[in-house]
Amino acid sequence: MFTGQLLGNRIIVWNIIESRELYKLGFYGKPLGIHKPKNFDFQAPLILDPIEGLYLVERRLLKVVDQSGKEISYEELFKVCKKDYVDFERKYAVYKDLRNKNYIVLPGIKFGCDFAVYERGPGIDHAPYIVRVVKETDKLSATYLVLSGRLATTVRKKFIIAIADDICPKYLAFEWWKG
Repeated sequence: MFTGQLLGNRIIVWNIIESRELYKLGFYGKPLGIHKPKNFDFQAPLILDPIEGLYLVERRLLKVVDQSGKEISYEELFKVCKKDYVDFERKYAVYKDLRNKNYIVLPGIKFGCDFAVYERGPGIDHAPYIVRVVKETDKLSATYLVLSGRLATTVRKKFIIAIADDICPKYLAFEWWKG
């Protein structure tokens, strides 16, 4: 089991060997100070997003401790995540569903969405999908869909809406083509 320390709203895996192994396991986190690692031989601690940490705690792959070394429970970490994310339960349901389907799921903020989703991993392939999590009752305007589609096309990705209202999220994929 890997060990990470909760500092603010991030989890740091300080042990370099554990950092490399956890990153190799599924491209979890980002090595500190390394923008795009070219391999798994980096010499840096790993910074995990809270949603990644929660998923790894749930899978019993990670133990999270506070600054005094006391273990933080799944429930306590869930509360930290709820403070950090708007509509966390839905986003976590989608994150977990995609991870369980063996996709690599990273924050999608630079694409203006919730997640960037890879089939093989960053540095190996480009994320072919960007995902926005919504409720079934959300009103999505035509303008929103066109803007999202244009963004996805510009960055050469498929735009996916994840509807997370029940146990199993549903996905709508949009692909634009020239007519």
